[in-house]
Amino acid sequence: MSPLVKRRCGRRRRLRDRRIAIAPAVASLSLAATIGLAGCAPVDSPPASDSSSQQLQGEITIFAAASLSASFTELADAFTAANPGVTVAPISFDGSSTLATQIVEGAPVDVFASADEATMEKVAEELAGTPTPFASNLLQLAVQPGNPLEITGLADLTRPGLQLALCAPEVPCGAASHTILDAQGVAVTPVTEEQNVKAVLTKVKAGEVDAGLVYVTDVLDSAGAVDGVPILGAERARNSYPIATMAASQQPDIAEAFVSFVLSDEGQAILATYGFSRP
Repeated sequence: MSPLVKRRCGRRRRLRDRRIAIAPAVASLSLAATIGLAGCAPVDSPPASDSSSQQLQGEITIFAAASLSASFTELADAFTAANPGVTVAPISFDGSSTLATQIVEGAPVDVFASADEATMEKVAEELAGTPTPFASNLLQLAVQPGNPLEITGLADLTRPGLQLALCAPEVPCGAASHTILDAQGVAVTPVTEEQNVKAVLTKVKAGEVDAGLVYVTDVLDSAGAVDGVPILGAERARNSYPIATMAASQQPDIAEAFVSFVLSDEGQAILATYGFSRP
């Protein structure tokens, strides 16, 4: 404090003391003087906030349906770019029912994204809260490039000799496939039933089968390796994708932040580029 400021503050203190001693009735003036003195005393500035201490730090493990492979890889990259202190372990992509079984058996996981609500219900006791739908998807027929067999709909799948791949009934894409086939009264005998939709797509891409029921997003992700044939009435089997954090998560703050990112406008925009619709 400079000598000039000290002298001014000293005068203010003496004036305050005289007013208190001579005129108690005007105590309010002493309060004003005291307030004035506050500007003379050194004031400690509040500690600057340490922004780094507020940043998320740690690693999370994510389980996600196979149909989310490309989109969730990009979502994880965008999330870690926005949160440099966070690492996302290599995401486990597989059939939702397979992942749900692993979770029930004790697999350590922070976030689970399923391809349908029925599978998410199987792990209800492991969840930290209510699952939130974040996307939806439709089935489509995947065929060889150029569609040499001229497959135009589900009825064509009954042709003699035509080889078809489906997801297994317990897998979300398999359940949806049977829902739509039954709704149209189409009875088929697939040559193979796979445990996730990516395996069905692989069979078509490799030419091992003539057609497969997959999601619109899988056809888009194939980058021309297969053609897609829209299915009349596919909306009857629209899949709603829920996401949730796990009660046993070791990084609940990061897990919740990732879920929020998926639900954000930025996250939804990324999902849309892969063909997903809003829930």
